[in-house]
Amino acid sequence: MKLAHLENITKTYGATETMPVLFVGHGSPMNAIENNEFTKGWQSICKSIPKPNAIICISAHWETKGTFVTVMDKPQTIHDFGGFPQALFDVQYPAYGSPDLANETKKILTKADVGLDEKWGLDHGAWSVIKVMFPDADIPVIQLSLDYNLKPQFHYDLAKELASLRKKGVLILGSGNMVHNLRILDWNKPNGGFDWAQTANEKFKKLILENDHTSLINYQSLGQEVGLAVPTPEHYLPLLYSLALKTNNEDVAFFNDQYVMGSLSMTSVKIG
Repeated sequence: MKLAHLENITKTYGATETMPVLFVGHGSPMNAIENNEFTKGWQSICKSIPKPNAIICISAHWETKGTFVTVMDKPQTIHDFGGFPQALFDVQYPAYGSPDLANETKKILTKADVGLDEKWGLDHGAWSVIKVMFPDADIPVIQLSLDYNLKPQFHYDLAKELASLRKKGVLILGSGNMVHNLRILDWNKPNGGFDWAQTANEKFKKLILENDHTSLINYQSLGQEVGLAVPTPEHYLPLLYSLALKTNNEDVAFFNDQYVMGSLSMTSVKIG
């Protein structure tokens, strides 16, 4: 892909059908180099949507003080984990960034003073999924950070301002996990979820289908099971970014609706 094209990407989008929105349960970074039911699910959903002109990823793994968007031409592949095989650390995902898209994103996000970041790159919440979905690395990717000082309602309201990009061929991708409690993983339970994890996940799915975003925003009031499922917000908030972009007439579909190691759900959502 020519850099000149990337620098003018927002000028070349043109009008498109409204791009679907995804929330992906990313799970272990090992999914980037494995062939399993989850990677097959990502590949299948990718075939069901138009090829994006660009991708904005909201990953659980980029938390910041303030809101930032990556603006570099060539984002680095960040190996932000430890204890995995060398083969995973050897992975590079050489997608270009898009300074033009970063600047347009900054412009349309009026609820926050968005900073332009030149240091971050693509963390594993982004590249481990996008590499599987788009292995040719021929689609520009930028990341939008999660401001850890902001309440869920603010994140949801901020995400709504991204809506215009959907008509410019931009895939907005939330990457986290609805149920994510690493403190009580059961390594002897590679498949299946604890009772509380299933209860919480099913509650989330029911509220999503009912379009009850208010309850999902106020997830801390949803009971003990949800408290266990979301002990910290960073893996849950990307779901709110995706849901905020749903219009009233759009369909919702779940995929990769499975549990691993008791306390993680891989449940993913396609909107539109």
